Amino acid sequence: MSQLFTRFCAVFLFVAVVLGVAGCGGKEEEKQAPYVTTPYPLTLPASLPQNASVPAENPLTVEGVELGRKLFYEVKLSGNGTQSCASCHQQSRAFTDGQLRAIGAEGQTHRRNTMSLVNLLWEKNLAWDGAATSLEQQARTPIENPVEMHQLLADGVRKLQQTTLYPPLFQKAFGSTTITEDNVLKALAQFERTLISANSRYDRYLRKEISLTPTERAGAALFNNHPGEVSGLFIRGGACHHCHISENGLFSSPDFFNNGLDASFTDPGRSGITNQASDRGKFKAPSLRNIAQTAPYMHDGRFQTLEQVLDHYNEHIQVTSPGVDPNVLLSNTPNGTRLDLTAQEKTQLVAFLKTLTDSTFLTDKRFSDPFKQ
Repeated sequence: MSQLFTRFCAVFLFVAVVLGVAGCGGKEEEKQAPYVTTPYPLTLPASLPQNASVPAENPLTVEGVELGRKLFYEVKLSGNGTQSCASCHQQSRAFTDGQLRAIGAEGQTHRRNTMSLVNLLWEKNLAWDGAATSLEQQARTPIENPVEMHQLLADGVRKLQQTTLYPPLFQKAFGSTTITEDNVLKALAQFERTLISANSRYDRYLRKEISLTPTERAGAALFNNHPGEVSGLFIRGGACHHCHISENGLFSSPDFFNNGLDASFTDPGRSGITNQASDRGKFKAPSLRNIAQTAPYMHDGRFQTLEQVLDHYNEHIQVTSPGVDPNVLLSNTPNGTRLDLTAQEKTQLVAFLKTLTDSTFLTDKRFSDPFKQ
């Protein structure tokens, strides 16, 4: 009887072990279950460069972009649960905030004006000083900055993990319900790469779909003209395209410029990153797309209107500013010391700048708050 019982126990233990192993294997297989994402159907507008690239380690997917969109509007990423990325980057303002300088979750004032988020797919240096070289890198900064959202990303991840909403979304986008800092940053970057604007009145004019007014066309010519003598004729211009490159349709630049705002600098600008004295007072030339929607202007928001911006370039350049860019010292008066645009020419330039407003970009539901739809 004892031998029979012993054999029975041995068989029972064997079966239990086998079933236990099989059960563990099943759980392991479930955890490692393959997931399939859908490539995001990104179409590059013909008027913008066709050489844009997406990091191989973070390809655009429908699932990743949609997750990033939710995270962009998620207040749990701020320390006190009152602010999201969208608080300072509002779609109706071309993803700016209308403030002189950005206001943080706890009421603090940032030292700089909020930049527009537009056509970031083509940007290699981000922020006014180029502190970030990728959207994945940049996305962490406002979350953890004490004068912005003021929360360690790790704490934000913990909050997201505790929800019923986000673990399944991360599973769909990245194959795991375990939320990580890297995947939060990847999702935000994916969404931001889809913020493409190329359907302004000026774009439609270039596509021969509409006409511009004579005033707008005159402004476009001034924008792209370099003042000076050509074949015996003096060509008037604003030389704006040197820093806001229009030929590629982006109206921005990969470079940094001292545009003559100050004779001395309280904000070091690019030199705060490079530690090069020659970069003091240099800032990124942001895109002028949707510029009529993104006031106030400059890195510190000192100008409230486009007219004030043109007054600066026309009449108030600090010519003694160390390293001032030579293109802002050009003149429409031979041997002149300032730009010398007429009042009419300034009106024409403002009219042209307003043609860069893309109303479809400002209202596109793909970019809007998913929690309010």
